[in-house]
Amino acid sequence: MPAYADDKLERTISIRADSVALEGTLGVPAHAQGLVLFAHGSGSSRFSPRNRFVARVLRDAGLGTLLIDLLSPSEEEADEVTRHHRFDIPMLADRLTIAIEWLGHDDGRADLPVGLFGASTGGGAALVAAAGRPDRVAAVVSRGGRPDLAGASLPLVEAPTLLIVGGRDEAVISLNERARSAMHAEVQLEIVPGATHLFEERGALERVALLARDWFLLHLRQAAPRLRF
Repeated sequence: MPAYADDKLERTISIRADSVALEGTLGVPAHAQGLVLFAHGSGSSRFSPRNRFVARVLRDAGLGTLLIDLLSPSEEEADEVTRHHRFDIPMLADRLTIAIEWLGHDDGRADLPVGLFGASTGGGAALVAAAGRPDRVAAVVSRGGRPDLAGASLPLVEAPTLLIVGGRDEAVISLNERARSAMHAEVQLEIVPGATHLFEERGALERVALLARDWFLLHLRQAAPRLRF
């Protein structure tokens, strides 16, 4: 994967959520036009090479990024055995919302519009969080996500939403189509030909990153004037 933005822009942050501290990696280029918060999927973390690649592309385009672990280290360890936490969408969405609130109080960046990028089960959590904070979330992108897990929150999402799925990920395509039909917001389903669930094929992840970049740039720029507070 080619490198885009300078990773030295990044710094480690910590956000309190109930009794745990959530570790994150924040990178904000000069004159950022918005901030994108990443919701990682099953068994992943803020060090996911796929999400870090997308984050570099976004920063290169002038968007800030926050890649955050929605589980503590002990929760991650337990989840490797039980696989329970990764499907606890309400909990993950609550923690995303706490991170959105944190961004709203970060000096110099509180008035920047926020986008959510969800992968796998993180796609469902991102949509639940977007439904709960329509005043702050201006756009959502799901990569190989499970938007169906957002359930009753789907019709409540107001943010323009882009669903990206691999063309060979047939089961997930069906789940995304079902979720799209339940949504009332602007929603677009983009299928990347020949790609499987993890977009490991040549050029597939690059296509995801460019689609996400263009979606966030369009909708975060449009939202900026009305999200000043």
